[in-house]
Amino acid sequence: MADDRVIVEGVGLSGGRHCETTALGVLLGHAGLELSEAMLFGLGEGLGFVYWDAKGMDVPFLGGRSKPMAITRALAGRLGLELRVTETASAARGWRNVVAELGAGRPVGLQLDCYHLEYFTARTHFGGHVVAMYGYDDTDAYLVDTAQQGGAVTTSLRSLALARAERGPMTARHLAFTLAVPEARPDLGVAIRAAVRGNAATFLNPPIANLGHRGIGKAAVRVRRWLDRATDPGRDLPMAAMLMERGGTGGGLFRAMYRDFLAEAATVVDDERLRAGHRGYAEIAPRWTEVAGLIAAAGESGDPGPLVRASELLADLAGRERRAMEILSGL
Repeated sequence: MADDRVIVEGVGLSGGRHCETTALGVLLGHAGLELSEAMLFGLGEGLGFVYWDAKGMDVPFLGGRSKPMAITRALAGRLGLELRVTETASAARGWRNVVAELGAGRPVGLQLDCYHLEYFTARTHFGGHVVAMYGYDDTDAYLVDTAQQGGAVTTSLRSLALARAERGPMTARHLAFTLAVPEARPDLGVAIRAAVRGNAATFLNPPIANLGHRGIGKAAVRVRRWLDRATDPGRDLPMAAMLMERGGTGGGLFRAMYRDFLAEAATVVDDERLRAGHRGYAEIAPRWTEVAGLIAAAGESGDPGPLVRASELLADLAGRERRAMEILSGL
């Protein structure tokens, strides 16, 4: 796939907590715009919730953020960034797109299935994973992933090709993207206000009952039956809990990241509603960590009691998050 070594210089190689915001930090930092990972997540309107259950799943999936690439697209819109996305069914054309950008001195974001990446610690399929690529040689690709996965890492070109070609839920077709920063920098305060309102509107008005605060309420009802629902409770429930707490979520199913965003945003925008939202999510985030612990405990013990407590906490969280977002919607 490659005949020589190409490395984009001046790329930050530190991994963050979440894959897509890590990649965004790499691309924007190289373009001269330095923002914290929490700020990238908040400006990208990343906070969400989905209760996803489908035939063949061992247990339902509790997701805490928007769809793959949604953060990138929302962030580009809020900051007036030039976002260029290429997607193709042709592996050869997809590789040429990446090579052209790297050859021009630009790091590239890639959406792929992390299952095939040789350095990845968890061997599970997830087609919505995002990495930043900053170079390649005859055998390997040079990537930046989350700190949990090692930050600056390498994987073989063959494994990268498999990861980009995978098909299934949340996968993309050899998707690559770049970002450029305009000379006229946007007003960060205006962007924060618009992003907070937009995220709140999405969360408060979900189109179906599996999403937003309604989805949390649905999870509160359904989680009580997870011991019977799971194929192998001792394996499946701890795995679900791990994905909530340590699966690139930043802890607390992304609520810790959004809490940090609101704290930073309040230093830019002087508004009591931001401070109130921050106080709300400072209380919400550890409750999600507790929910994950209870789900794991139920699977490990076979005792339904922890799931009853998790259900009660989720019902409370549905109300807490709805009230916090109602406050933030008025920003």
